[in-house]
Amino acid sequence: MRTTPPRLTAFRRALATPLLVMALATATAVPASASRAQTIVLPGAVSAEGIAVGRGTTFFAGDLIRGDIFRGDLRRGKADMFIDNPDGRMAVGMAVLSSRNMLFVAGGGTGQAYVYDTDTGATLATYQFGDPSTSVINDVTVTSRGAWFTDSLQAKLYFVPVSPAGTLGKFRTLAVTGPAAVTPGQFNLNGIQAAPGGRSLVVAHSGTGSVYRVDATTGVSVLISGVSVPSVDGLVLSGRSLWAVQATNQISLIHLSPELDSGVVRKVITSDLLQSPATAALHGDRLAVINGKFDTGFPPTADQYEAVIVPAR
Repeated sequence: MRTTPPRLTAFRRALATPLLVMALATATAVPASASRAQTIVLPGAVSAEGIAVGRGTTFFAGDLIRGDIFRGDLRRGKADMFIDNPDGRMAVGMAVLSSRNMLFVAGGGTGQAYVYDTDTGATLATYQFGDPSTSVINDVTVTSRGAWFTDSLQAKLYFVPVSPAGTLGKFRTLAVTGPAAVTPGQFNLNGIQAAPGGRSLVVAHSGTGSVYRVDATTGVSVLISGVSVPSVDGLVLSGRSLWAVQATNQISLIHLSPELDSGVVRKVITSDLLQSPATAALHGDRLAVINGKFDTGFPPTADQYEAVIVPAR
């Protein structure tokens, strides 16, 4: 019989304040239906958080608490268990490096990260970034050279290199400085996306409800002004279009400046199918959004977990 991983203390503590804020905000929100919205159920999941799109219409999603990975097809609207992981793992944010058939998964309150083969489901590597009592490895983005992970309890980013030959290397830690380095004790650095070229990273900060540009070499951060996204979680970046997933049942579409130092919210995407959304992935003109359902508590207690497909614009 499957059991809940024991190392949830940091994750549960970090969730406490955001859950209260989210519950109050959600209670007063009046969601509007988005046309062509649909759901894809993750069969047997007891929680959900991360999602990533692979080749074609393939997507991957994770069971937050158990660490299991689902694989599905956006066109068919169906998902199945792909990786039945051993007890002790978690699955938070995730990203696919399609050129290397690699799925990178943030391990949440375990302080770990995992790399899986997208064809076979085999574990290619496990990384221990931080102590489970003081780190929450929350989200990840990929570049042609590797993967960047956020830590929601510390002002740090972690980079896992991938060589031109496809070999995974030892991780390195990048200390974040400037306004994004504020760590008030709840969820801080959260969603992350790499700008084209990989020299700059766009990072969400749940505690401040802001997004920042971080220099991938120095760790220096600057506020992306003009953007307020309370209860922000995951991010999606395509060109200068940034989607910020907010636990208040909405996704803000932001147009960024060329320097990535300011932005304007162009549209707020809502749907009556969203329930405490956590992360999203872009496929064509649609977003696949994971319902975290943290409004039910932590661990969440919903009967079903799913991806919701909504128009991206």
